[in-house]
Amino acid sequence: MYELFKNLGTWLTSGATWAGSDGIAHRLAEHLQYSLLATLIAAAIGLPLGLLIGHTGKGAFVAINLSSFGRALPTVGLVVLVFLAGGLSMLPVYVALVALAVPAIVTNTYAGMTAVDPDVRDAARGQGMRGHQVLFQVELPLALPLIMTGLRLALIQVVATATIAAYVSFGGLGRYVFDGLAQRDLVQVLGGAVLVAVVAVALDLALSGLQRFLFRHRTA
Repeated sequence: MYELFKNLGTWLTSGATWAGSDGIAHRLAEHLQYSLLATLIAAAIGLPLGLLIGHTGKGAFVAINLSSFGRALPTVGLVVLVFLAGGLSMLPVYVALVALAVPAIVTNTYAGMTAVDPDVRDAARGQGMRGHQVLFQVELPLALPLIMTGLRLALIQVVATATIAAYVSFGGLGRYVFDGLAQRDLVQVLGGAVLVAVVAVALDLALSGLQRFLFRHRTA
């Protein structure tokens, strides 16, 4: 075990491991690209849907059941299914990652909207605000902390799962996991797993810090 972690440290700190198109720096950039793009697409889908459901109160069963759907989603199976239907491209990976991220965004956005005090809504309407004004000027600002939590959860899930890009011969940090398994190189497999975990934790801490900074006045 000591030898394994010693070799892992050597692998992670070697200049050769970081250089070139197969190096950690390049694979990390690919992994972040996949993760951020998939999360942005998921946000473009999930945020309007969650806001609509939370504002109108219609279709709440969709938001509630999406959470269970997200946990039960067979990500690799979805990648294979879209791969068979659409051929070799990044499309299957993005479809799977977006499908994974949307439920967390929708459910947390819906939860944030439903947590808004009904009296606040009524007061806004009593002041003559229209539906869209109540949504964007009252409900959305109050729901933002939970909405951001949903975005955080979605991004971390996507970062952890973006290794599947290597499953269909693309890049990212998953290359080290799949290539290492194929080569029976345990150091490379462990190195890839450690890098994914570090990236996920780092992003979570960064977003958590940003969230506390943005909403510090609400707890002051």
